[in-house]
Amino acid sequence: MTTVDKFVQQVIDSPSDFSSLDKIYIQNKVFGLVGDDNAVESTSDELVDLTEALVQTAINNGKIEDSQSDKDILADQLMDLVTPLPSELNHTFWDKYEEDPEKATNYFYELSKKNDYIKTRAIAKNIEFVGKTNFGNLEITINLSKPEKDPKAIAAARNQPQNGYPLCQLCMENEGYKGRLGYPARSNHRIIRMTIGGNTWGFQYSPYAYFGEHSIFLDKIHRPMVINRQTFTNLLDIVQQFPHYFVGSNADLPIVGGSMLSHEHYQGGRHDFPMMKAPIEKSIDLGIDGVEAGIVKWPMSTIRLTGTEPNLLIEAATEIHNFWKDYSDESVDVRAYTNDERHHTTTPIAYKRGDKYVLDIVLRDNQTSEKYPDGIFHPHQDVQHIKKENIGLIEVMGRAILPARLKDELHEVEKYLLNRHNQIAEIHQPWADALKKQYDFTDDNVEDIVDQEVGKVFGRVLEDAGVFKWDDQDKQAFDRFIESLKASN
Repeated sequence: MTTVDKFVQQVIDSPSDFSSLDKIYIQNKVFGLVGDDNAVESTSDELVDLTEALVQTAINNGKIEDSQSDKDILADQLMDLVTPLPSELNHTFWDKYEEDPEKATNYFYELSKKNDYIKTRAIAKNIEFVGKTNFGNLEITINLSKPEKDPKAIAAARNQPQNGYPLCQLCMENEGYKGRLGYPARSNHRIIRMTIGGNTWGFQYSPYAYFGEHSIFLDKIHRPMVINRQTFTNLLDIVQQFPHYFVGSNADLPIVGGSMLSHEHYQGGRHDFPMMKAPIEKSIDLGIDGVEAGIVKWPMSTIRLTGTEPNLLIEAATEIHNFWKDYSDESVDVRAYTNDERHHTTTPIAYKRGDKYVLDIVLRDNQTSEKYPDGIFHPHQDVQHIKKENIGLIEVMGRAILPARLKDELHEVEKYLLNRHNQIAEIHQPWADALKKQYDFTDDNVEDIVDQEVGKVFGRVLEDAGVFKWDDQDKQAFDRFIESLKASN
């Protein structure tokens, strides 16, 4: 069998909309995309390998340019053939949901991997290790999965007319979108429609997942991120519908928010983050019957709410959020406003523990100062050689998403620590010199020690981002905030 024959058979065997009667039709669709000649044999019968061979066939036949953008667009067009129509997929999903919510998400997740919407091979390249800190083990990842942007594509895209469609990469209009220079291909992209908080939302998986079943819940309407009562309602609604998933929202302000503030969305999935395992350091009484509350032993200032009634947790979370928005304590540089600019918001995370719902509310402050121009409660300059970017939802929960540059840079650090010829980056020099004074490095221990120290740096990153630190002065300040909150009710 040729590569085309094998691919056509995979299409027929997949849960798509085709049967054996459609064989010639599918074959001609494939020939139309890749050309009839210069066929490239696949390295295996895996669907991804068959697709790669067909993409190379298209290049050989002059059907597409040998550019990443063209290859991605064609690969997704081919994978679209093995993917059910949105209507059929939604029908199957909700049929399975009636049996068991977990069966429904398993179906959608496996499909999203099989049709290569979730880039499992790219994700497998990520580097992962554990960082041990005073707050427990942190999860450290160096993100190698997302492809680097092609400079030629960036330059070419600059000359392309911008039609504003889709408005952003989170809009529902991405479902089935072919893609273009500078904008990702989405022919094989599917979205589950669902009702959240009384409104229509979408549920999809992240193509470059940072953890198990990394999900995105997106508003049907393109509107900016906001944290308010409706947010807490929506998060707990999602957990009620998918009790095996956690879900959280990035903050709605720059510096402390995520990378996309223009479209209301949440992230969730099947993963038990370090913060979710962290214990309660101190119980607090918010005066709401049915709500257990406490300060979490975590570098970022977190109040955990637990109870069996979601409405009571929503009430408590709303009170905390609204009070924090206007709360200041100059003694620890906490200011709700400067020159009428708001600085306070929260990062909320919802999940279940047994029959109880949990809502973690992380206090955030996005002030800057002359000393800390990137943010007072943001990674400070001495740790930015490891992490300079915003501390968003995933990092808040204890999973570092570190830049790809570190793979090579840390290797050069290791060579420097072993007194070998190296090209250590200047930004790592002070850190590396400090490590040299602490340890005796050998070939056997250098990688483990560097990984361990990167984990410690990420722990410091989270401490920098924490509003109330764990020294006596800040613990007292956190207590004052709690007492003021209680007094306001």
